[in-house]
Amino acid sequence: MDTPKPVFLLAGGRYTLRQTPDPLIQAVFTESGAASPTVAYVGTANDDDKGFFTRVAGMFQETGARRVDHALIAPARANMNKAKDILQAADIVFISGGDVELGMQVLEQKQMVDFLAHLYQQGKPFFGLSAGSIMLAREWVRWRDPDDDSTAKLFPCLGFAPVICDTHGEQEGWEELQAALMLKQENDRGYGIVSGTAIKVFPDGRVESLGGAVNQYIRHEAKVERAPDILPADTF
Repeated sequence: MDTPKPVFLLAGGRYTLRQTPDPLIQAVFTESGAASPTVAYVGTANDDDKGFFTRVAGMFQETGARRVDHALIAPARANMNKAKDILQAADIVFISGGDVELGMQVLEQKQMVDFLAHLYQQGKPFFGLSAGSIMLAREWVRWRDPDDDSTAKLFPCLGFAPVICDTHGEQEGWEELQAALMLKQENDRGYGIVSGTAIKVFPDGRVESLGGAVNQYIRHEAKVERAPDILPADTF
């Protein structure tokens, strides 16, 4: 492996309507090149919650994963060498949901960001769900004071998908995505990954929609404007 692969960013949501096997996850597995892949699970965004892992691992196995291995990173006594071995050996790496800022803080504290970046650069496939999708993108937004928009600031994420995105925020009008874009440059785009959909992001930044329409926003002058949705047949 020596060429970065496209990264899949799934919104999650609509769990009660989810098909088994899940067509979006099947698309990810097909892209990995393994008919029944081994998946390494990274759960730093939910503090490596065991229940979260059990639910997600079951869903992946129902969709065709041969095995899902929990690369424990968050616990104080986590065996980092074991976690790295799991990540290195897996056919594909999954970044789970939870809290974006917590997930990135743990990866940084455990000095795992560079290790994951090396795997990505060597061609290891990655995909994420919900907060995990945002972690795989370029950056995200936080507020020093949640009641004061002037305190909003971007912080770096893994950047394997060279985009900025949010997941299942359609009911709130993508407020956080728009706030993040207000801190970006003119004509920068952001993607609102609607519940039950996903985007496939190529290393050059091209984006394809999977599973339904994905909302798109563009920073223009002093405001953020809604752009045409990306449909499954479109590539941007």
